[in-house]
Amino acid sequence: MQNPTSTTHEPDLPTAAEYDVVVVGAGPTGENVADRVVKAGLSAVVVEGERVGGECSYFACVPSKALLRPAAALAQARAVAGAREAVTGSPDVSAVLARRDAFVSDLRDDGQAQWLKSAGIDLVRGWGRLVAERRVAVRADSATTVLTARHAVVLCIGSSAVLPPVPGLAGISAWTSREATTAGAVPDRLVVLGGGVVGCEMAAAWSALGSKVTMLVRGEGLLPSWEPFAAAQVAEGLRGDGVEIRTGVAVERVAREKSTGVVTAFLDDGSTVESEEFLVATGRAPRTAGLGLETVGLAPDGRLLVDDSCRVTQVAAGWLYAAGDINQRSPLTHMGKYQARACAAAIAARAHGRRAEPAPWASWAATADHHAVPQVVFTRPEAAAVGRTEEQARRAGLQVRVVEYPIGDVAGASLFADGYRGHAKLVVDEQRSVVVGCTLVGPGVGELIHAATVAIVGEVPLERLWHAVPAFPAMSELWLRLLERYGL
Repeated sequence: MQNPTSTTHEPDLPTAAEYDVVVVGAGPTGENVADRVVKAGLSAVVVEGERVGGECSYFACVPSKALLRPAAALAQARAVAGAREAVTGSPDVSAVLARRDAFVSDLRDDGQAQWLKSAGIDLVRGWGRLVAERRVAVRADSATTVLTARHAVVLCIGSSAVLPPVPGLAGISAWTSREATTAGAVPDRLVVLGGGVVGCEMAAAWSALGSKVTMLVRGEGLLPSWEPFAAAQVAEGLRGDGVEIRTGVAVERVAREKSTGVVTAFLDDGSTVESEEFLVATGRAPRTAGLGLETVGLAPDGRLLVDDSCRVTQVAAGWLYAAGDINQRSPLTHMGKYQARACAAAIAARAHGRRAEPAPWASWAATADHHAVPQVVFTRPEAAAVGRTEEQARRAGLQVRVVEYPIGDVAGASLFADGYRGHAKLVVDEQRSVVVGCTLVGPGVGELIHAATVAIVGEVPLERLWHAVPAFPAMSELWLRLLERYGL
C-alpha cells in the first residue's frame, strides 16, 4: 500500500491535540461523519494512513464503474436502430484507461484533502490506533501524535480483500480488487476466483477490453445472495460477452512460471487453467488488525457490535463508534455514507445533552441497514435489488406474495432498446400490503431501483402506491404494470 502524496497544507498539531470528535479513516464514511459533526457545531479531525477519499474513490466503486461504462454505452447504442449503424469497433482501451485514471485523479488525493480543509475539518496523516479511552495515537514515519476526543472516536477504516488459503497464492502476485481496478494494461487472459459482485463486474470490464476471462466459482452459480433469476441472467450476459464460467470447482493450488509469467490454477476436477493474471474476489474483511481494540477492552480482531446509531455496544462508556464496512452491517459505500449521517446526528445530539436513542427511522438511526439496502451490479445486463428476496422474506415468517413482469413489455423499455430483455420481481408482505423486496434485471435498471427503495422505506401501502403515476413513456411505467398484475 502506497502512502499518498499531497501538497495540501496540514495543521501543525501538538502531541496531545483535543477535538470533539476524532474520526479514524478518511473514506466516504469518515468524510461524511466529520462533515456532519462540524456542521452541527463540533470540532473534528480525520486520521488517514493512505489516501483521503478511501477505497471507493481510488480502487473500487469509481474506477470499476469508469471501466464498465464505455462498453455499456456502446451496447446501449447498438441496441437502437439508427444508432447502431453509426457504431463501429470496440472500446478504445487507452481512452478507457485514461478516463479511469482521470476519475481517480491519478491516485492523488490533493483535491479530497483540500475539501476537508474547506469544510473546517483537520487532517492528520498517519496510522491511527486506539491507546486508551477517547485517545488515538497517530503514527507517521518516526513521529507519533496523540489525539483526544471530548465526545467520540469514530472508526471508519473500511475493509480489505481476503485471500483464501490456496497453496501458492501468496507467491504469484495475485490481483485483488485494487489491482483489477487500476491495472495499466489488458491481460491476454484473466482468471477470476469468485462469483460475487466484484468478480462479475471485473470479469465484464476486462472481457469488454479484450481479455479472455475465466471465472472459477466454488458454488453452483453467481451472486448467491440474489434472486436466482437475477444471477442466471447476469451469468447469461457474461457468457454472451465471451466469459467462461466454471461453477462447482475449487482451486487446489496455483503457481506462476518465472520464465513466462503465466499463472496455472490446478482445479479439484483434475483440470488446469492458465492466465497472465489471477484475480481473487472471494470477499472482504474489516480492517481491525493493529487498531488497538484491546486497549479499550475489546478483542483485537473481534467483530465490533454496534447499535443503529453505530455506537459500539461492547464499550460501556458509549464514546466509541464504528461506521461503514468495519461494522459489517451493510458493506456498501452508499450504506456507509448513510450510517455516517446517522452516526454524526447521534454524536451531535448526545454532545448537546440529548439522549438520542436509536428508535427506528430516527435521524440518528441507520434503520435501513436491516431490510432496505439497495445494490446494483453494473454488468450487461444490469441487476438491481433492494430489500428481501422471496426466500429471505419467507424465512423471516412473512406472508409473501410475489409479482413478476417482463420489463420488455413496458412501452418505455421497448423504446429504450430494441428487443429489450429484462425481468422484474416484487415481493409483497400481504399482511401489511407493502413492498418488502424488489429485484430488477435489464439495461438501465440501476436507475429504476430507487423507486422500490422509497416504497420499502416508506412502507407505502400498495393502494396508495397505485396513485404514484409514472410518466409515459418512461421505463418507470413498470411500476404500474406490476401493480396491475398484483390486482390493483
